[in-house]
Amino acid sequence: MAQVGEVIVGLDIGTTKVAAVIGEVTSSGIDVIGVGTSPSEGLRQGVVVNIEATTNSIAAAIQEAEQMAAVDVQSVYVGIAGGHIRGFTSLGQVSMRNREVTEADVARVIDQAKAVNIPLDRQIIHTLPLEYMIDGQGQIRDPIGMSGVRMEVRAHIITAAVTSVQNIVKCCNRAGLDVVEVVLEPVASANAVLHDDERDLGVVLVDMGGGTTDLAIYSEGSNVYTSVIVMGGHRVTQDIAHGLRTSVNESEHIKRQHGCALVSLLAQDEIIQVPGVGPRPPREFHRRFLSEIIEPRVEEILELARQELLTSGFMELAASGVVLTGGAAQMVGMTEIAEDIFQMPVRRGTPVYADGNGREIGLTEGGFASVIQDPKFATGVGLVLYGARNEPVEMHFDSAPVRHGDPGRSGLGRFVERVRGMF
Repeated sequence: MAQVGEVIVGLDIGTTKVAAVIGEVTSSGIDVIGVGTSPSEGLRQGVVVNIEATTNSIAAAIQEAEQMAAVDVQSVYVGIAGGHIRGFTSLGQVSMRNREVTEADVARVIDQAKAVNIPLDRQIIHTLPLEYMIDGQGQIRDPIGMSGVRMEVRAHIITAAVTSVQNIVKCCNRAGLDVVEVVLEPVASANAVLHDDERDLGVVLVDMGGGTTDLAIYSEGSNVYTSVIVMGGHRVTQDIAHGLRTSVNESEHIKRQHGCALVSLLAQDEIIQVPGVGPRPPREFHRRFLSEIIEPRVEEILELARQELLTSGFMELAASGVVLTGGAAQMVGMTEIAEDIFQMPVRRGTPVYADGNGREIGLTEGGFASVIQDPKFATGVGLVLYGARNEPVEMHFDSAPVRHGDPGRSGLGRFVERVRGMF
């Protein structure tokens, strides 16, 4: 757990935007003291395709957050997503030396669960315990202090492509930042938008970003399934650009201002002005026509999510329903169309405040908390909460941070760093 006064930074590198959230740990929880956003230019469907553009976007978002918080950011928890993410269940088993479970025993049994053969081009980014079993007795969440001879664990292992992780870390390093840990975005978002009773009863988290739609199923307090669909809100924006014959930037603005995911919700047919491409004059369209462009694509994305959940075999565990979050979740009609497709209760997920029971660190109403009461900041806030609640996991990256003004930016400095890195 983080210490009072510690500053934690979450960096959400998305396909359409980069968001940096700075939180300060207080005695009552996390105060958000800085928020920065910047258009994302170097990612496609959650994967870095332009190192320089992504680095510039990260630097701009961090600089804006630093100015608001009046702090110098040195390290970040960074989110990752994309079609390369894979998850599977693994088992670990150890014998207890003192017949009483200690933290060392828990660490050993989790290491055993991680000792699986994975391809050389992949690396483990999360090992999430689902349940512990002591001498055959299961359904144990916290085994420390319990007596027994043999302990087992069933864990959810999440892997990512090594190159994708390295590229994200490299972009952060070039922006002058250390990466404390790379965190899967739906795991981070769950920290910000899910309530404890939803996790216990069972819930599906659907995080609709610009380039990807991230899925996570929680049951009995644990993450039992994760997946990423390589399609998000940016695909809707492209459809609008083609249908209305306007630029992508204008299409994004139109989608946010006038977009509706369900045609039947439009009580009256409004007229909207659509700028032309280049020197062409603006034209008028009916808002219903815009909604007729949006609805089929949203249905397709949510139907893909439903099929993925059905294939997983865990959808029946989601007794409390679906929580829809992410930037695309802000559109009018999203919860209604999601309820039609999933046939379950759906609510829009925004970062929630701590309940005041003191059981764990949560978001407080201090600082700039009102600024981030928006689904698009769910991942950034979740990364801060993840950093406050969890001990950093040792991860090996091939990149080394380069500070602003550091001699590492000169030719001689880079040569020295390369030689040092060889040893």
